[in-house]
Amino acid sequence: MSGEADFKPLAELAQRGRWLVISTVAGSGAGHVGGPFSAMDLMVSLYFRVMKVRPEEPHWPERDRFILSKGHSAIGQYTVMALRGYLPVEELKTFDKGRSRLQGHPDVTKLPGLETSTGSLGQGLSVGLGIALGARLRGQHFHTFVMIGDGELQEGMIWEALHVAPRYKLGNLTTILDWNGLQQFGWLLRPGQKHRGDRRDPWDSVDLKGIFERLGWRVQEIDGHDFSQIVPALEAAKASGSSDQPTLIIARTVKGKGVHFAEGKHEWHSKVATKEELNIVAAELGVEEAVL
Repeated sequence: MSGEADFKPLAELAQRGRWLVISTVAGSGAGHVGGPFSAMDLMVSLYFRVMKVRPEEPHWPERDRFILSKGHSAIGQYTVMALRGYLPVEELKTFDKGRSRLQGHPDVTKLPGLETSTGSLGQGLSVGLGIALGARLRGQHFHTFVMIGDGELQEGMIWEALHVAPRYKLGNLTTILDWNGLQQFGWLLRPGQKHRGDRRDPWDSVDLKGIFERLGWRVQEIDGHDFSQIVPALEAAKASGSSDQPTLIIARTVKGKGVHFAEGKHEWHSKVATKEELNIVAAELGVEEAVL
């Protein structure tokens, strides 16, 4: 089994990624922070350790595919892709600006390396299912990973895909659930209610693992911030690509992970950090940059 030192480079990349996310959003004046922070360790593991990719050849036919179905976390994916070499890190400063390749949600027509446009929640898993099925029909051997969110599980298309994938015996498809337990807006509990409702995880009391297994998925629960659990789970899922059973990884994560005043706070779903907060973040993440 790999030791902690083997994952130190990944941990350092993830911290760097979190800094780039929050500072980029602050520079653009809009964007999401909480979700990209909870998903950062998972995406770093995919792009730097698990997926077969060629950043210099983003359309390489045999590349593994990654779809960020929770597309509002796009700045997290752009950041990891920049660190991996798909685009200059300096280009992150154009995020969410007119004519930028880095729109607020992934736009497949603008940035090579993206597999599909996402943002309308619930659609990414169906696209990933189609890609995985197409690979099987063509005899291609790449793996398709799709990341979904716990709030996104309220969308019907997700459940249709969850139901269908095992029937097509798509072992080359892995779904990653970023289960951070918070969403931006909650249920309205009564007519005329003024506040946004209960933002806690709507699936907290539901046996999701049992449900997914009964639908036909191979399911593994992990700590989504522990690389010694993340990497083996993703590698095992990819290794089972020739099997008849898709994999679903339930990753328990923390919204806003890595910064004490953002962790577990729904306000940081899409909050813009102040200069004072950025200085605190830089210190906590151990990066050299600071905002004066």
